[in-house]
Amino acid sequence: MNIQSLQFPLATGRLTLRPFVAEDFTAYAAYHTLPKVYRYLYAAPPAGVDLQKQFDEVLSAPFDTDGDAFRLAVVSTAEHAVIGETILKLASKAALQGEVGYIFNPAFAGKGYATEAVASTIDFGFFNFGFHRIFARLDTANRGSVGVVERLGLRREAHLVQNDRFNGEWGDEYIYAVLASEWRQRRAIA
Repeated sequence: MNIQSLQFPLATGRLTLRPFVAEDFTAYAAYHTLPKVYRYLYAAPPAGVDLQKQFDEVLSAPFDTDGDAFRLAVVSTAEHAVIGETILKLASKAALQGEVGYIFNPAFAGKGYATEAVASTIDFGFFNFGFHRIFARLDTANRGSVGVVERLGLRREAHLVQNDRFNGEWGDEYIYAVLASEWRQRRAIA
């Protein structure tokens, strides 16, 4: 999937979504070092060299084979700052399946930014990459993330019970999804 030929930035009412650039590291680090952000990512927050390595991989990540992930920096036009990111993962090239994810700086929570950015990312996945289905996997305890996908009208397709473990605790996971045909119809009505 050729991301070099795509037009950026993507613009919403209050946000700009674009590929990350090297100058975004400080804003990226501001939320990627917070334990509460990583609670639902089932990993410890990276630090030092590991954080820089993770960010460098974001800058050069391919988007060609199953498992590759494309990240867009979410920039608030009001704050002129990177406030988070959306992730579009190539889940299955053969089945035209994408997975959407998102990570936001908690300092900007409660303003609807995640919902707005995720909607734009889903549009991007369907209209630019031709995905047939886009899904999201969420920890059931992450009420904020569940609210995002439910506000966007994604369908809950599964509740996986104790399917993951982090810091010795078992966690449940929801899977939400939407088909391209459903999304197009919903967006035409809105």
